[in-house]
Amino acid sequence: MDKATTSGQPLIQVSDFEGPLDLLLHLIKTNEMDIYDIRISTITSQYLTYLHQMQTLRLDIAGEYFVMAANLMAIKAKLLLPKPQTVAVDEDEDPTVDPREELVSQLLEYQRYKQAAQNLKERAADRQQHFTRPAAPVPDSVALTVAPGVTPVDLQQALVKLLHRATVMKPVTQNIHQEHFTIKAQMQVVMRRLQAAHGLVDFDRLVAKVPAMEEVVTTFLAVLELARQRQVRLQQVSRMAPLEVKFLQAEGRYDADDATSTD
Repeated sequence: MDKATTSGQPLIQVSDFEGPLDLLLHLIKTNEMDIYDIRISTITSQYLTYLHQMQTLRLDIAGEYFVMAANLMAIKAKLLLPKPQTVAVDEDEDPTVDPREELVSQLLEYQRYKQAAQNLKERAADRQQHFTRPAAPVPDSVALTVAPGVTPVDLQQALVKLLHRATVMKPVTQNIHQEHFTIKAQMQVVMRRLQAAHGLVDFDRLVAKVPAMEEVVTTFLAVLELARQRQVRLQQVSRMAPLEVKFLQAEGRYDADDATSTD
């Protein structure tokens, strides 16, 4: 593509250009020209040589290539015309305007789009080197004591309900004091409340009436951990009923009926 002929002109071989602007950018780069100071005579000559070469090989040439050739020749003609010496200025043409200005604007815009397309192409190639790990199933060794019919969506809705309650009932003004809620401590709180209840307890009653956001989240994680350890059981009477927590284990022994029904 960058070889030279005996006359010193670049030898342009037929290749797949995306359009006349792509060909012009190639010629400007090959001749090491400044895009803001294009030597129209040289570019026009090489551009016409390329079209003649394609016609000689009997290749189909899009009409836009000929339109660009006509524009180049018109710009070349304007640059060769002598500058008017009179003060009168034609209203249609301003002699101070460079005839190459519009062409340069088109080339710069095309260059930006071409660079953006190249960046997207490189990103796509880089993305193909990454592989997304598929969702891993819960190991069989992890047992979660949840009654049939209770889905993760139900657990999520119960958490959202508590978070909404904590947000709505939060006072506008409050005293700032440091509180620490840990999963281990909340597990003990949940177990004490379940033991005192001697039965089923609604999930939202395991926290204070005006709970802090940290208390809600930590209590939710504590209940899940207790269910995993088979110390409590999560169940729901119906779809719209509240989520209930039942105590299963006392002093290291499971409730025989519940332990059997959840296995």
